[in-house]
Amino acid sequence: MNSIADRLNKVAPVLFVLLWSSSFLGARVGLRHMSPLWFVASRMVLAAAIMTAAMILFRQPWSLTRIQWLHCAIVGVTTQSLLLMAAHAAMTRTEAAPIALIQTLNPLLSALLAWPLLGERLRLSQILGLGMGFAGVLLILGLAALNSRAELPALVATTASVFALAGGTLYYRRFCRGLPPLQAVTAQLLACAAACTGTAMLLETFWTDWDPGAFEGIAWNTVAVSIGGMALYFLMLSRGSAARATVNFYLVPGVTSVLTWALLGERLTPIMIFGLAVSSCGCWLVGRQA
Repeated sequence: MNSIADRLNKVAPVLFVLLWSSSFLGARVGLRHMSPLWFVASRMVLAAAIMTAAMILFRQPWSLTRIQWLHCAIVGVTTQSLLLMAAHAAMTRTEAAPIALIQTLNPLLSALLAWPLLGERLRLSQILGLGMGFAGVLLILGLAALNSRAELPALVATTASVFALAGGTLYYRRFCRGLPPLQAVTAQLLACAAACTGTAMLLETFWTDWDPGAFEGIAWNTVAVSIGGMALYFLMLSRGSAARATVNFYLVPGVTSVLTWALLGERLTPIMIFGLAVSSCGCWLVGRQA
């Protein structure tokens, strides 16, 4: 069992980056055929239903206390609901690349705040690695996406949601890392489903053309990202520091560029490849043992 756990710990960062990067492809396809908030709400409701069915299938007890349920709800809403609703609404007005760039603020915020709040000190090499990761992202995407005033409100909302993601990450480290994983994830997704559905009902009129692409995007992002990707994210938070877990976000824009090049025929420039290499070196510096 220990060997299986060790192997999972080693491959978790790679799988997380691939799954999180693929979510942008699923969203780009799905948002052509469905309004953004209802797209996210449908995804969260499906994820919550799957995890509730898993609880019943495996006969897991609901042993969380009321305060533990509250902790899980806060983590779910901050790390998924706010982030996804802001990002999907923004992607109807701008491309995915600026959204991916903004989400890479998460490693910096989480690492810097984890030092005073959780006592997770950073070595000089880790600080250098965080800087390299951010530099690599800037090389890949540049700052041109931030120049459009029409896109600014959406990008500001996305930036605020990344602050929520960083806060939720540290909150999980403080209050939820010792909870039973299946119960904790189910509680998080139930809270997400309620928050996203309520927000969609208040702020948006449901629209879809019922194209299969919308539901394929929802299915992929539900199973692969909301369940698989976030399970890996919380696994990395449970087994290591906040800096080591969140630094993988630096690789997402580069991997997303490679996926869109391979699957959608978009351009992959030498500067993107170089930026991905720089980000990879940064991730290695943060994640390596002292």
